[in-house]
Amino acid sequence: MNSAYPPSLQPYQNVMPVIGDRVYIHPSASVIGDVTLGDDVSIWPGTVIRGDVNRITIGAGSNIQDLSVLHVSHKSSWDPGGAPLVIGQYVTVGHKVILHGCTLGDECLIGMGSIVMDKVIVEPQVLVGAGSLVPEGKVLESGYLYLGSPVRRVRVLTEGELAHFAYSAQHYLRLKEHYLTGAEVGA
Repeated sequence: MNSAYPPSLQPYQNVMPVIGDRVYIHPSASVIGDVTLGDDVSIWPGTVIRGDVNRITIGAGSNIQDLSVLHVSHKSSWDPGGAPLVIGQYVTVGHKVILHGCTLGDECLIGMGSIVMDKVIVEPQVLVGAGSLVPEGKVLESGYLYLGSPVRRVRVLTEGELAHFAYSAQHYLRLKEHYLTGAEVGA
Protein backbone atom coordinates (compact mmCIF):
# COMPACT_ATOMS: atom_id res chain seq x y z
CA MET A 1 0.00 0.00 0.00
CA ASN A 2 1.31 3.45 -1.01
CA SER A 3 2.16 5.73 1.91
CA ALA A 4 0.15 8.51 0.18
CA TYR A 5 -3.03 6.65 1.13
CA PRO A 6 -4.72 7.88 4.28
CA PRO A 7 -5.32 5.71 7.31
CA SER A 8 -9.05 6.04 6.58
CA LEU A 9 -8.89 3.18 4.05
CA GLN A 10 -10.77 0.46 5.89
CA PRO A 11 -11.69 -3.15 5.17
CA TYR A 12 -15.20 -4.47 5.63
CA GLN A 13 -15.47 -8.21 6.33
CA ASN A 14 -11.84 -8.59 5.23
CA VAL A 15 -12.43 -6.85 1.87
CA MET A 16 -10.03 -3.95 1.40
CA PRO A 17 -10.48 -1.18 -1.18
CA VAL A 18 -8.47 -1.64 -4.40
CA ILE A 19 -6.62 1.51 -5.36
CA GLY A 20 -5.22 2.24 -8.84
CA ASP A 21 -2.07 4.16 -9.71
CA ARG A 22 -1.62 7.89 -9.02
CA VAL A 23 -4.79 8.10 -6.89
CA TYR A 24 -5.24 10.96 -4.44
CA ILE A 25 -7.36 10.38 -1.34
CA HIS A 26 -7.58 13.24 1.14
CA PRO A 27 -6.80 12.12 4.72
CA SER A 28 -10.29 13.15 5.93
CA ALA A 29 -12.06 10.92 3.38
CA SER A 30 -13.28 7.40 4.22
CA VAL A 31 -13.04 4.59 1.66
CA ILE A 32 -14.47 1.35 3.06
CA GLY A 33 -14.84 -2.23 1.84
CA ASP A 34 -15.58 -3.39 -1.72
CA VAL A 35 -14.43 -0.24 -3.50
CA THR A 36 -12.29 -0.06 -6.63
CA LEU A 37 -10.71 3.25 -7.58
CA GLY A 38 -9.26 3.39 -11.11
CA ASP A 39 -6.02 5.13 -12.02
CA ASP A 40 -5.84 8.90 -11.46
CA VAL A 41 -9.02 9.09 -9.36
CA SER A 42 -9.21 11.88 -6.79
CA ILE A 43 -11.25 11.76 -3.58
CA TRP A 44 -11.57 15.13 -1.82
CA PRO A 45 -12.03 16.19 1.85
CA GLY A 46 -14.81 14.69 3.92
CA THR A 47 -16.03 12.26 1.27
CA VAL A 48 -17.44 8.89 2.39
CA ILE A 49 -17.34 5.92 -0.01
CA ARG A 50 -18.90 2.93 1.75
CA GLY A 51 -18.82 -0.37 -0.14
CA ASP A 52 -20.08 -2.57 2.66
CA VAL A 53 -23.24 -4.27 1.34
CA ASN A 54 -22.43 -4.08 -2.38
CA ARG A 55 -19.60 -2.92 -4.63
CA ILE A 56 -18.52 0.56 -5.72
CA THR A 57 -16.38 1.12 -8.81
CA ILE A 58 -14.99 4.51 -9.86
CA GLY A 59 -13.41 4.74 -13.31
CA ALA A 60 -10.07 6.26 -14.25
CA GLY A 61 -9.69 10.02 -14.07
CA SER A 62 -12.91 10.65 -12.13
CA ASN A 63 -13.09 13.05 -9.20
CA ILE A 64 -15.37 12.93 -6.18
CA GLN A 65 -15.48 16.33 -4.53
CA ASP A 66 -15.75 17.46 -0.91
CA LEU A 67 -18.38 16.01 1.45
CA SER A 68 -19.94 13.65 -1.10
CA VAL A 69 -21.50 10.39 0.10
CA LEU A 70 -21.39 7.23 -2.05
CA HIS A 71 -23.25 4.11 -0.95
CA VAL A 72 -25.10 1.06 -2.30
CA SER A 73 -28.14 -1.17 -1.68
CA HIS A 74 -27.76 -4.74 -0.46
CA LYS A 75 -28.64 -7.92 -2.32
CA SER A 76 -31.87 -9.62 -1.20
CA SER A 77 -34.39 -12.28 -2.20
CA TRP A 78 -36.56 -9.63 -3.90
CA ASP A 79 -33.57 -7.90 -5.51
CA PRO A 80 -30.76 -10.46 -6.03
CA GLY A 81 -28.28 -7.94 -7.46
CA GLY A 82 -29.09 -5.12 -5.09
CA ALA A 83 -27.82 -1.80 -6.39
CA PRO A 84 -24.05 -1.42 -6.81
CA LEU A 85 -22.60 2.00 -7.61
CA VAL A 86 -20.69 2.26 -10.88
CA ILE A 87 -19.05 5.50 -12.01
CA GLY A 88 -17.47 5.73 -15.45
CA GLN A 89 -14.26 7.44 -16.51
CA TYR A 90 -13.57 11.19 -16.32
CA VAL A 91 -16.69 11.93 -14.28
CA THR A 92 -16.89 15.04 -12.11
CA VAL A 93 -19.01 14.65 -8.98
CA GLY A 94 -19.57 18.06 -7.39
CA HIS A 95 -19.41 19.03 -3.73
CA LYS A 96 -21.88 17.41 -1.32
CA VAL A 97 -23.43 15.00 -3.84
CA ILE A 98 -25.18 11.79 -2.73
CA LEU A 99 -24.87 8.85 -5.12
CA HIS A 100 -26.72 5.70 -4.05
CA GLY A 101 -26.65 2.48 -6.06
CA CYS A 102 -26.68 4.17 -9.48
CA THR A 103 -24.66 4.02 -12.71
CA LEU A 104 -22.94 7.07 -14.20
CA GLY A 105 -21.53 6.90 -17.73
CA ASP A 106 -18.24 8.46 -18.85
CA GLU A 107 -17.70 12.23 -18.85
CA CYS A 108 -20.73 13.24 -16.79
CA LEU A 109 -20.91 16.18 -14.42
CA ILE A 110 -23.12 15.85 -11.36
CA GLY A 111 -23.77 19.30 -9.90
CA MET A 112 -23.23 20.29 -6.28
CA GLY A 113 -25.77 19.04 -3.77
CA SER A 114 -27.50 16.64 -6.16
CA ILE A 115 -28.95 13.28 -5.11
CA VAL A 116 -28.94 10.33 -7.53
CA MET A 117 -30.90 7.31 -6.28
CA ASP A 118 -30.86 3.52 -6.76
CA LYS A 119 -30.89 2.01 -10.23
CA VAL A 120 -30.66 5.35 -11.99
CA ILE A 121 -28.70 5.17 -15.25
CA VAL A 122 -26.97 8.36 -16.33
CA GLU A 123 -25.69 7.87 -19.86
CA PRO A 124 -22.33 9.38 -20.97
CA GLN A 125 -22.01 13.16 -21.27
CA VAL A 126 -24.93 14.25 -19.11
CA LEU A 127 -25.01 17.40 -16.99
CA VAL A 128 -27.12 17.16 -13.82
CA GLY A 129 -27.62 20.68 -12.49
CA ALA A 130 -26.84 21.62 -8.89
CA GLY A 131 -29.39 20.61 -6.27
CA SER A 132 -31.21 18.10 -8.47
CA LEU A 133 -32.95 14.93 -7.28
CA VAL A 134 -32.87 11.97 -9.69
CA PRO A 135 -35.55 9.49 -8.53
CA GLU A 136 -35.02 5.74 -8.40
CA GLY A 137 -34.86 3.93 -11.74
CA LYS A 138 -34.79 7.01 -14.00
CA VAL A 139 -32.66 6.99 -17.17
CA LEU A 140 -30.96 10.26 -18.17
CA GLU A 141 -30.16 10.31 -21.88
CA SER A 142 -26.75 11.34 -23.22
CA GLY A 143 -26.24 14.92 -24.38
CA TYR A 144 -28.77 16.73 -22.19
CA LEU A 145 -28.95 19.06 -19.19
CA TYR A 146 -31.21 17.77 -16.42
CA LEU A 147 -32.36 19.96 -13.56
CA GLY A 148 -34.85 20.04 -10.70
CA SER A 149 -36.37 18.02 -7.89
CA PRO A 150 -37.49 15.68 -9.32
CA VAL A 151 -35.12 16.11 -12.23
CA ARG A 152 -36.47 16.88 -15.70
CA ARG A 153 -34.76 17.14 -19.08
CA VAL A 154 -34.21 20.84 -19.81
CA ARG A 155 -32.35 21.06 -23.13
CA VAL A 156 -29.64 19.70 -25.42
CA LEU A 157 -26.10 20.50 -24.26
CA THR A 158 -24.06 22.99 -26.27
CA GLU A 159 -20.72 22.10 -27.86
CA GLY A 160 -19.03 24.21 -25.17
CA GLU A 161 -20.80 22.32 -22.39
CA LEU A 162 -19.86 18.98 -23.94
CA ALA A 163 -16.21 20.12 -24.15
CA HIS A 164 -16.35 21.23 -20.51
CA PHE A 165 -16.69 17.59 -19.35
CA ALA A 166 -13.14 16.82 -20.55
CA TYR A 167 -11.86 20.18 -19.28
CA SER A 168 -13.28 19.57 -15.78
CA ALA A 169 -11.77 16.09 -15.57
CA GLN A 170 -8.38 17.35 -16.80
CA HIS A 171 -8.43 20.22 -14.29
CA TYR A 172 -8.95 17.76 -11.43
CA LEU A 173 -6.22 15.49 -12.80
CA ARG A 174 -3.79 18.43 -12.62
CA LEU A 175 -5.04 19.44 -9.18
CA LYS A 176 -4.64 15.96 -7.69
CA GLU A 177 -1.08 15.82 -9.12
CA HIS A 178 -0.36 19.06 -7.30
CA TYR A 179 -1.61 17.52 -4.06
CA LEU A 180 0.40 14.33 -4.64
CA THR A 181 3.65 15.92 -5.75
CA GLY A 182 3.55 19.61 -4.86
CA ALA A 183 3.88 20.52 -8.57
CA GLU A 184 2.29 23.75 -9.78
CA VAL A 185 -1.23 23.58 -11.16
CA GLY A 186 -1.49 24.86 -14.75
CA ALA A 187 -4.38 26.85 -16.16
